[in-house]
Amino acid sequence: MSRAFIFPGQGAQTIGMGQALAEAYPAARAVFDEVDEALGEKLSALIWEGEQDVLTLTQNAQPALMATSLAALRALEAEGATLEVASFVAGHSLGEYAALAAAGTFSVADTARLLRTRGRAMQEAVPVGVGAMAAILGLDFAAVQAVAEDAAQGEVCQAANDNDPGQVVVSGHKAAVERAVDLAKAAGAKRAMLLPVSAPFHCALMGPAAEVMAEALGAVQMHAPSVPLVANVEASAVSDPAQIRALLVAQVTGSVRWRESVAYMSAQGVTETWEIGAGKALSGMVRRVDREIAVRNIGAPEDVVAAVAALNR
Repeated sequence: MSRAFIFPGQGAQTIGMGQALAEAYPAARAVFDEVDEALGEKLSALIWEGEQDVLTLTQNAQPALMATSLAALRALEAEGATLEVASFVAGHSLGEYAALAAAGTFSVADTARLLRTRGRAMQEAVPVGVGAMAAILGLDFAAVQAVAEDAAQGEVCQAANDNDPGQVVVSGHKAAVERAVDLAKAAGAKRAMLLPVSAPFHCALMGPAAEVMAEALGAVQMHAPSVPLVANVEASAVSDPAQIRALLVAQVTGSVRWRESVAYMSAQGVTETWEIGAGKALSGMVRRVDREIAVRNIGAPEDVVAAVAALNR
């Protein structure tokens, strides 16, 4: 059996995530302590006792979700199952950093600092109100690409997240994204709606953030991942640290090719995905891409215990 460990992206954050893991497993608690120390603040207190709207701020959500994913993985390791039971790792947007931390490319502390930098840079790249994102449901990627091109009219409008066969997210200037919503509805989309996000991620407007991340990634020590990464912008497996660094920079302005990434893993023989951390959004996407792939989740202590027997069989 071939497996992939997959790591969630922004939107999965909830107050209290990872707390039960930290209480049940010292190794999981140590991840949150390490992230707190790396950032010089008690992010764990925000995650477990704070306000949802503060946790949802990009600069908080990104390291918080990574910490929760790595805590779940450390709990799994404490029970005797390691990442090496997987053939691939992959993550959705910021989840790619969690995947790389899991595979040893970055230390947890460096990953936390990189994600804090990434979150701030993405938020500051575009003034509030200038950009927007919208989810288009019921049209395939090619149809949404055509809608985005028609909607641009000299502004930026790009297909940003190719999540599954019926869900594509567009990103860009607010007026252009609004035009895309209207055009998508006219083209037969089941639904098309603006998303409650603070910036237009994964489009050309994120250029300033890409420059910040190029500098930040250039200053951090990287190792080849212990398990190959299926990269967002390539939808194929990579292991070379220099290539990974370049792809992480490209990811800031490029599309998250999740549908193609799942299809790639399936073609490589993956029959099971394990979503590590908060929520089950990626599992739903995987199921819609390929119903032959079994989906599992590890986000709570009871998931860990159940997982170990399955992963070691």
